[in-house]
Amino acid sequence: MWRWSGPDRQRSNSSSRSTLVLLAMLTVLFGASASVSSGARSAIEREVLSSGGSTRIELSSVETGHSVRELNTDNLDEARGLEHVAKIVPDHISSIYTGNSDPDVPTFDLTTHSWWPAARPSIVRGEIPQPLEPGQLVLPSRGSGVDFNRYVGGKLPAAYTRATGERSGTPEQTTFEVVATYDPDWQLDGPDAAYAAPETAAMLAAAKAGMTPERYRSTTGATSAVVSVAEEQYVSAVVERLQRMGFSASPVADRVRNLPGVLGAAEPGYQVGILVVLAVAVLIGLSNARSSIHSRLFGEVIRTGLLTGVLGSAVGFGGALLLRGALEQLLGLKVSLTDMLPNPLWAVAVVLTPLIGLVLGALLGGRFAVRRDPHPPAAGRA
Repeated sequence: MWRWSGPDRQRSNSSSRSTLVLLAMLTVLFGASASVSSGARSAIEREVLSSGGSTRIELSSVETGHSVRELNTDNLDEARGLEHVAKIVPDHISSIYTGNSDPDVPTFDLTTHSWWPAARPSIVRGEIPQPLEPGQLVLPSRGSGVDFNRYVGGKLPAAYTRATGERSGTPEQTTFEVVATYDPDWQLDGPDAAYAAPETAAMLAAAKAGMTPERYRSTTGATSAVVSVAEEQYVSAVVERLQRMGFSASPVADRVRNLPGVLGAAEPGYQVGILVVLAVAVLIGLSNARSSIHSRLFGEVIRTGLLTGVLGSAVGFGGALLLRGALEQLLGLKVSLTDMLPNPLWAVAVVLTPLIGLVLGALLGGRFAVRRDPHPPAAGRA
């Protein structure tokens, strides 16, 4: 039986503790990334499927890097003529706001969008007619600090801007019928969004541009549009055809595969993270090569790896749950606790990767140590 000297043992123990702390931290990050990515993907997938997203395509009039076809009347009519296209709803974006200085009238500023018939927000009050008629609005139950529930079934006085010059405009007073309010946590188009019939949305956008609705549709066109396809099996073919025609087109279902912003980096991050954790664990096992040849210490490696995996994954998953509220705000969707639970295979991977890495490193390191010096020198013997 051979031993290390006191200073060597102390340095080794200190180094081992530092590297194990690093491994535990990486495991925490790995677990948290897997949990956050799972929560985002589950919430978006549920939203997309509930709104018939598997048979829908998004068109955009803006795409970074190259020009695309405008979503004006002629171009949209051409797209409507494609085989398997059932309907196209253009989205014209504008705004409505407080109509006068009456102190009894609430102060608000809402972004208006065209109502997409397949959208299914959580309705708080009222009922959405099919179709939504011109002059009718669907509002958040609370937006811009105002409770809009009290206006359901009644009239909401508001103003919109009519351009009078290149950089000037004047407010025009009007009233809208509020038919329903939705849960403001549902933010398909961001916070404080008011939904109107496509005709009303186009009128508001045209007035802001200083045009008639007809001219606005035929020149400027919509900001985006939703294409409804007859059956899911035709979505890919229609997308390909639209792209060949010069449209910026993508399946709505791609929202599930392409998570937004930092969430998009989180998914490949945890997939790469498992390799990083494994590599670090193997290196730690190799660095303790002299100890790994003892069966007693080899058992300790197993216990350490398992403990690191269990504690690291528990802290990572727990930390991710604390981010659930921020994730809901970022996505504008409800994220349940069960959404935050990663795929069982990934959960097992988070727990076992440190163990597997340490064991592999210990085995490889032990063989290397024995091969290099099968008979330790007398100075190292007890």
